[in-house]
Order: sequence, then C-alpha cells, then structure tokens
Amino acid sequence: MSMNNGPENTGPLAGLLVIDMTRVIAGPLSGQILGDLGADIIKIERRGEGDDVRRVGPPWMADKDGNDTPDSTYFTAANRNKKSVSVDFATPEGAEVLRRLVAKADILIENYRPGTLAKYGLGYEALREINPRLIYCSVSGFGQTGPYRNRSGYDYLVQGMSGLMSVTGTPEGEPTRVGIPVSDIFAGLNAVIGVQAALVSRATTGKGQAIDISLFDSQLGVMLNAGAAWLNRQTDLGRTGNDHPSAAPYGVFEASDGYLIVATFSDREYNRLADVLGHPEWKEDPRYSTNGARVKNRAQVKADVGAIIKTKTRAEWVDILNAATVSCGPIDTMADVEHNPQVLAREMVISMPDENGLPVRMMGSPFKFSDTPVSYRHAPPRIGANTDEVLRAVLGMDDAELEKLRAAGAL
Repeated sequence: MSMNNGPENTGPLAGLLVIDMTRVIAGPLSGQILGDLGADIIKIERRGEGDDVRRVGPPWMADKDGNDTPDSTYFTAANRNKKSVSVDFATPEGAEVLRRLVAKADILIENYRPGTLAKYGLGYEALREINPRLIYCSVSGFGQTGPYRNRSGYDYLVQGMSGLMSVTGTPEGEPTRVGIPVSDIFAGLNAVIGVQAALVSRATTGKGQAIDISLFDSQLGVMLNAGAAWLNRQTDLGRTGNDHPSAAPYGVFEASDGYLIVATFSDREYNRLADVLGHPEWKEDPRYSTNGARVKNRAQVKADVGAIIKTKTRAEWVDILNAATVSCGPIDTMADVEHNPQVLAREMVISMPDENGLPVRMMGSPFKFSDTPVSYRHAPPRIGANTDEVLRAVLGMDDAELEKLRAAGAL
C-alpha cells in the first residue's frame, strides 16, 4: 500500500510496507536503506521525544534564520524516506493501532531490549497470528538469546568486546575505537540482508519469519583477518596503527604538503612502486622482494619509501602512482570529500527539502541499479509529522477516531 506523495518511487522494493520501531543508528539505518530501495517506511516514535538520536548533538540542524533546531544533524543520516507516526504503544489503544498497522505490513523492524515488545502484545509470536506473512526483524546489542541478551549494547561497547579495538590504534597508545559507529552500521546492513533473504523465502513458502540480528554478532562476523589469525594460529595481530599487519608498504606517508596513503597488497604492485620511485633494484633485494620479507623489514621499507614521497606534493604523487597502477590516495576531510569529482559523478551527496523547504543534505545511497534505481522521496521527518496522514491512508481512520485516540493518550 503506497503512501508516496513525492518523487516517483522507482526502487525494487516499491509496494512493500515496513513498520520501523527503531531508534539511534543500527535499526534506523536498515529502515532508511529499505526506504531508498522503494519500501514505504512508517517510523514509530514516542510522543514528544521521538528517536533518541534526534538529541545527540551538537551539531544541530538550522532553521531558516540559522538558529539551532531541536534535531541533531545525526538524525538526518539514517531517517530519510520515512513517515513519522507518534503512537504510545504502552496504552492499550496505541498497541491496538500498531497491531492494525502490522496486519497490513510486510516487515517490522524493532530494536528494543529483548522481550520488551512482547509485554504489549507486539512480540513476534503474537503478531504472526495477525499476519503470518510478517517478516519481524529484531536488532539488539547481543541478540535474543545468550547470557548477555538483556545488556545494553551500544556501538562503543561492542567495538571493545568484539576485539575490534584490540587491533585499532598505535602499538604504543591505548586501544582506539573506529571514528564512526561501525558495529551499528554492520548490524543495520545485516538486518537489510536478512530481510531481503526472508522476502525471497516468503515468495516460495508464503510465510514470514523472525530474524535476530545483534551488534555483537555483526562485529564478530567481520573481524576477518584478525579473527582467522587467532582462531587458526593463536596469533594476535595487535595494534599496528596506520600500517597493515600483513602487507608493506601499506600505510600513511608524508608528502611535501600533507599526508597520503600508499597501499601495495601484492608483489606485483610493489614492483611497480619500486620502478616509479626510481629504485628497480628493490625488486631483487632479499629484504624487499616478497611481501613477507617487506613485513619483516617494515620499518626500513617505510623509511626508504617515505624519504622519496617527501620530495613531491600529495597531488603529484596521487597522479604519478595511480598512473603507474599503484594504489594511492589522499587523506581527505569531509570538506574535501564534498567536492571530490568521483563523489559528484556518482551523486553521493544529495539534498532534499524538509517540510519548511529548507535543504537537508545527506550522503546518497551506494546502490546503483540499471532498471530500478533508488528514489529519494521524503526528507527526515519531524516527530509525528505524518501521524494523521498515515493512519488515514493505511487504516482508513476518520477525524472522530483520531480524536478518540488522542483523548486516550495513544497518539
């Protein structure tokens, strides 16, 4: 049941209805991705407060006069293509409104503490009786089972507990978190993957199912080389800062006017680097001729390469090394990224007008489809901005019913 009243919805998931009962990052990101792909997203928010991440600032969004608004810029990162409905499901009337919405929905995403929604008759077992085709995706810190199931699971905690911070930072410094909430992001992506797989299964069986996604599992699942090194050889890769634990030269180098990354991940690429740096003899030097030897002699390799990199500017080396098919790029700030020609060519910065006609700028979707492109239909909404609109369109409510629900404190 489409609620679209903006630009044409061309996404591959057009026509699917999603109830998004999530807050902060992991759950909202999954809802935004499904919305970019065409699904209609009803974001359920608490009256007056809404999504917690609305208040995670500064910086704050600005009004037409440049003054701070109550919403953080953070909120805009994961909440486009949604319509906000304020429903208090702690009231019987509010819980019933949600059950009526679920009866018409394809997917529900929630990230409450395990067992919370079941107290209000909104757990999977209760809702599958209403809608056997419902795909019910739960995102939590540690999952629906296990001894940690009831713990709060913020991204920072998971980065530490998963081993990620043990391999992030410099050897002489303290363990360091990644600068963006990667555990939240991985969980959000896994939620979308799980939902899409469940949609494929439903197309065959006609039945929905529950999906259990945790931040902890999601981060463990992408520990890759660090996990494999320990599980198979009890080798702790440790913190190597900007150097790669298993490849050299692979890291940050200082040019005459700033920093750049030179990344060689094979002997072939290193040989091309040796040639372009004017030292073809390095290819035969036993200290440098293989990746294993270069890792063993990392400090000397870095010093040799670094001494030459200092002789030219970043821009010169980026041109020279990329022309020689050696992986290289600058270390940019977001101010640089905004104007990067590749970013512009791929339309990875987008702008959408909010309800006041003010621009909301966001990173665009990474999905590029030949036949069913993503669509940007709604800017991130105000709390409850679409309550009446959605309940009229989806449930056929009239003024009297809406007023009755407000009087009961459900809306």
